[in-house]
This record gives sequence, structure tokens and C-alpha cells, in this order.
Amino acid sequence: MRFLKWLYPGMKVKRWLLLALAGVLLFGMGAALFTAQPTTLLTRLVSLLILAAGLAALITGVVVTVRSLLDVVLPDSQKELVDVIFERRHLERGPKVVVIGGGTGLSTLLQGLKSYTSKITAIVTVADDGGSSGRLREEFGVLPPGDIRNCLVALAEAGPLMQRLFQYRFAGESALRGHNFGNLFITAMTQITGDFERAIQASSRVLAIQGRVIPSTCMKVRLVAEHEDGTLTVGESKISDYPVSIRRVYLEPADAAPTQEAIRAIREADVVVLGPGSLYTS
Repeated sequence: MRFLKWLYPGMKVKRWLLLALAGVLLFGMGAALFTAQPTTLLTRLVSLLILAAGLAALITGVVVTVRSLLDVVLPDSQKELVDVIFERRHLERGPKVVVIGGGTGLSTLLQGLKSYTSKITAIVTVADDGGSSGRLREEFGVLPPGDIRNCLVALAEAGPLMQRLFQYRFAGESALRGHNFGNLFITAMTQITGDFERAIQASSRVLAIQGRVIPSTCMKVRLVAEHEDGTLTVGESKISDYPVSIRRVYLEPADAAPTQEAIRAIREADVVVLGPGSLYTS
């Protein structure tokens, strides 16, 4: 039985639970003695002392037990328990917000929104084909993880060291130069789980994010720009390099299906926000 595990040596809760139980028994004895008839002044004083001792033992046992458990569950937390509970409960009452976009603009917006609600869903574009994301996309056939990573870090409740780790970019002359650790992590999780969405969910748990991050589509799409001179530029990273004005932009393939999670989130949202970003790309 799982309950018996609480009795294992080294759990650091048994003694405090026993102290709390002893406090309940003492408090009951004191209450019974206080109300007993007939009574004397000495009896009243003794009963009050027993009541006080029982209450002190109960409070001490409960408080230390909770702290012992929190030290394991939240070892790096710098906040007091009451602050954590208040913050979580306050944010749970916030509106359901869906934010759509990509790039740096979306992640910056998410950092601000998470102070008002925990019911955040970021629907992220997956047309990026430049930098580390583009290389991983071509080499491993995965969806570009860069914008997803930025949103995960923006919503993360994990410590600053974990956030810095996910944003770390390799330098030097090795084959990893220019790659971002978070991008490599998400790519590896995709290979392990066999699914990009499950990889995002696993990464979300690692970073303890507040809200959800989901791709706009799980199809491998490319952004195409048609310019005023009829030229077509294929690839998000190349569109801004062509000097002629843009007539329209579209995706290839044109029938890319949105994820069902994205559709459901939009339907259930109280607020839908289009995040800031490059006008024709992210």
C-alpha cells in the first residue's frame, strides 16, 4: 500500500505527524477537563495549560510537515507558501487568453500576460526556416522549434538557471555553433516521443510553464511572398531580403490543417490577441 511509504525511514514527516496527533489528543483532554463538573481554579488552570500545549503541538506539527513536503516539491522556491497559494489562486480566476503569433514579439507579450492570468494559450507559427531552427528543420525533418522555445521560456515558472539553459546558444567552431540548447532539446524530445506536440508537452513540464504552447499546424509549411514584380520568395528568412514591395503572402501547402487544440482554444477563449511581429512574416 502506498500509504505505508509515509512510514519509511528518512521521510521526515512521521515525527511531525505524530506531534500533530499528540496535539489533537492533548487539546481534547484539556477541553474535557475544562468542561468537567465540578471544577476548581486549579483544574481550570491545568486544563488551560493542556489546551495551550495541545494547540502548540498541533500547529507546530502541521506547519513543519507542510514545510518538509514543500522542500521536496518546491526545493528552489524563493516565495513564502502563502504568496505561492495566493498567486496561483488569483491567476486561476483570470480570463482565458489566446495569443497568436511568433518571433520575439509574441514571447515578450506572454511575459507580461502571465502576471494577469494562468489560462494562457500561445498558438505559435511554424514557418521559420532560418538560423538554428532552419538547420534542424532540414537535417531532422522536424518543425522549427525556435519560436516554440521562446514562448516556453516566457511562460516558465522554473528557476532562472533552467531558463538560461534553454536559451543558451553554442559558440566556437564546432558543428553545434549557432544552435540553441532549447532547440536541440525539443528536437531530441520529438525524436523520442515521435510527435512534435508531445515533445512540446514534455518540455512544458520540464520548465513548469504557466499556460500552454501549441503549434498553429503540425504540417511542414513554408511561407511564400509574391512581390509586385511577380517574383516569388520562398522562406520566411528570405522574404525581408528582397527589395521589391510585397503583393501577398501565403503558405505552402495552402491546405495546411490547423491543430485541433488551436481551434478548441480559440473557441473557448475570452480574449484573442494577435502578438506583435514582422508584418509579413512572424
